[in-house]
Amino acid sequence: MLENFLTDPAAVERRRAGMFGAHLDSFVATVSELGYSRSTVRERLWLLDDLERWLKRKSLALADLQEQAVKRFLEKRRRTGRLRNGDARTVHHFLEHLRDKGTIPSPEPPIDASPLTILHKRYENYLRKERGLSPVTVARYWTFLRHFIVERFGEGPICLEELVPDDISGFLLRHARSSSPGVARLMVTALRSFFRFLFLHGETKRDLAGAILTVAAWRLAEVPRHLEADEVERVVKACDRRTSVGRRDHAILLLLARLGLRAGEVIALELDDIDWRAGVLTVRGKGRYHDHLPLPQDVGEAIATYLRQDRPPCTTRRVFIRSRAPHRGFGHPSSLSTIVRRALRRAGLQPDLKGAHILRHSLATGMLRCGASMAEIGQVLRHRVPKTTEIYAKVDMEGLRSLALPWPMKGGA
Repeated sequence: MLENFLTDPAAVERRRAGMFGAHLDSFVATVSELGYSRSTVRERLWLLDDLERWLKRKSLALADLQEQAVKRFLEKRRRTGRLRNGDARTVHHFLEHLRDKGTIPSPEPPIDASPLTILHKRYENYLRKERGLSPVTVARYWTFLRHFIVERFGEGPICLEELVPDDISGFLLRHARSSSPGVARLMVTALRSFFRFLFLHGETKRDLAGAILTVAAWRLAEVPRHLEADEVERVVKACDRRTSVGRRDHAILLLLARLGLRAGEVIALELDDIDWRAGVLTVRGKGRYHDHLPLPQDVGEAIATYLRQDRPPCTTRRVFIRSRAPHRGFGHPSSLSTIVRRALRRAGLQPDLKGAHILRHSLATGMLRCGASMAEIGQVLRHRVPKTTEIYAKVDMEGLRSLALPWPMKGGA
C-alpha cells in the first residue's frame, strides 16, 4: 500500500523498518478508504515520520504513545511554527488505529463521580429506558437542566430537596424572555420532566412540576411560511448540475420538495431503503417509525445519477455523502439546511424561514391549493395526529373568505 503513495523504494523500506513500520500499510489503507487524496496521505506519512523521530529522541517506545505524549509532540510543533491544520486529527487517528489493532492499550476512561454527572446519568437512563426518548431529545433537555442546576447551586453541593417553586419561576422569567416561543416551551417541557423524575425517585417531597409556568402559545397562531410553486422550482433548478456537488444537492432538494421529507430523514436515508423495482422509498421518520413512500420519477432519476456518477467510494450505507474527505454521511440536519439556504440565495429568494423545513411547508401549501384534502396532506407528510395538519388550512384564503362574516356597518346596514 505504501508503494501507491511513495515513489522511492528506499523510502518505503526505511519506513517499514521503523517503529511504525508494521502499522503504516494498514493505516494508509484506512485513510484511503475515507477518500483522502494522494497528497494528503503523503503529508500524513511525513507527519508520522516526524512523530517517530521525536519519540526516539525522547527515548520513548511505541507503547508510550498515549495522549500525554501526543500533546507534548503537538506542542513542540506549535512552538516551532510547524503545526498545521489537521495535524492533531492525524496523530489521534493513528493513535486510535493502533488501539483498534491491539498494539497499544486503550486508556482507562476517567471516572467522573461528581454529583452533577451522577444525576445526569440517572436522568438520562430514565428518559431513554422508561420514557423511550431519543438521544437528541435527551441532550436538548439536559442543556436547560444543567443550566438551571449550575445557576441555582453554583459550585456548592446539589441539595435538590431545597428547591422551591420560586427557584423555577425565577429561572424561567430570566431566560424565557430572551428565547423564542419554541425554545421557551421546550425549556418548560424539560423542567417539568425533570421535576416529575425527581418526585418519582424520592429526591423531592413535592412534585414541583405543577409550579412551572406555562408559556403562552395558541394553536394555529402562526401562518406556515412557504414558497410559491414557481419559487420552489427556482430553488430546485438553482443547483449547478455540471458538478458532482450540484447533482448531489439537486437530488437532496428534490426529496425535500417533492416528498416533504425532514432534513434528518434525508440524512438517515440508506442505500437499502430504495426499492428501485417497486419505486418505493423507506423513510426512517420521527418516533422510530418507518414509512413507505412512492418514488417520483424525477427524484429517482436524480438519486440514480448521483449514485452512478458522483457518490464517492466509502464503507457507509448512507445515500448522501460529504463531498470532502472523510467521506461519510452528513453529521447533522443543519448541513441540509445550509444546502437549502445556499440554493435560496442562488435563486434570489429571501424568505423568513431559510432552513430545509420551508420546502416541506411549501409542498403542503401547494397540495392544498391544488385541491388536496387535509387527510391527504397529512398522509403525505406522515402526520400521526390530524391536528398537526390543521395549520395549513390558514393558507387557504379563498376557503377562509367563504366562512368570514361581513363586517358590521353603522346602523346595521
